[in-house]
Amino acid sequence: MAAPTQVKTIAVDSGVDVFYREAFPLSAHDPSVLPVVLLLHGFPSSSFQYRDLIPRLAEKYRVIAPDLPGYGFTAIPDSRQYEYTFASITNTIIAFLDALKIAKFAVYVFDYGAPTAFRLALQRPEAITALITQNGNAYEEGLGESFWAPLKDVWAHPTPEKIEGLKAFLSFEATKSQYVTGSPDPSVIPPETYNLDYYLMTRPGNADIQVGLFVDYKNNVALYPKFHEYFRTHRPPTLAIWGKNDTIFVPAGAEAFKRDNANAVVKFVDAGHFALETSLKEIAANILAFLAQHGI
Repeated sequence: MAAPTQVKTIAVDSGVDVFYREAFPLSAHDPSVLPVVLLLHGFPSSSFQYRDLIPRLAEKYRVIAPDLPGYGFTAIPDSRQYEYTFASITNTIIAFLDALKIAKFAVYVFDYGAPTAFRLALQRPEAITALITQNGNAYEEGLGESFWAPLKDVWAHPTPEKIEGLKAFLSFEATKSQYVTGSPDPSVIPPETYNLDYYLMTRPGNADIQVGLFVDYKNNVALYPKFHEYFRTHRPPTLAIWGKNDTIFVPAGAEAFKRDNANAVVKFVDAGHFALETSLKEIAANILAFLAQHGI
């Protein structure tokens, strides 16, 4: 049985107050000695998306789920003059792990959490004991055309008007769509998920942060060859478990992991982008079995 999930904040990286959720087995006398599972969320969500996965994994592991800078309840004062790029977010998560004295961990990545973890792996390749990617992409064939075409156009031909137009991705309708599109039963998705995401993106200045990260995402794509080299060289045990109906990161992106790591396990669930909302039990069971298989 897992102890109740705790919510905490820790100051790292010269003034970034990282909000995070943590849980571990109720019987644990010293959680610091347990194997760690790090959960990295994506756009436009926060660690809240892992609210139901955390207690399932925490029956055996120390589970840590931070809110990335620009999301959830992680707070950064304007005086910090934080540069909202994926490079900066990665450095903040490294500082966060260092502050918690976490040197090794299995990592679950989703959406923006994927390039964050893969950038981290380039700096600390020995830190990751296992990789679970749930619609967390590292291959160009995984970029769904309908979602990424306008972003690719901005990357190739940026104009102030096109960049401003990216704010359409931040509307309530677009936010809700990320949850319900491809879902086998949208009626089971709690409305507080997309309402919370949308509310947090309406905070002063947050829209500009999101648009900046849309533009910066091209630098993740440019790093894909280096990510692939990491997969080939270090061969972390890899489980790609994918919502097969996702139109943002499509199934070809999951299959591609086997190209650079022949031992990667690829599985699909009948779900959309936010697969945990409808396939929690199946995904959690696969994660637990996968980690146990690899002695973690």
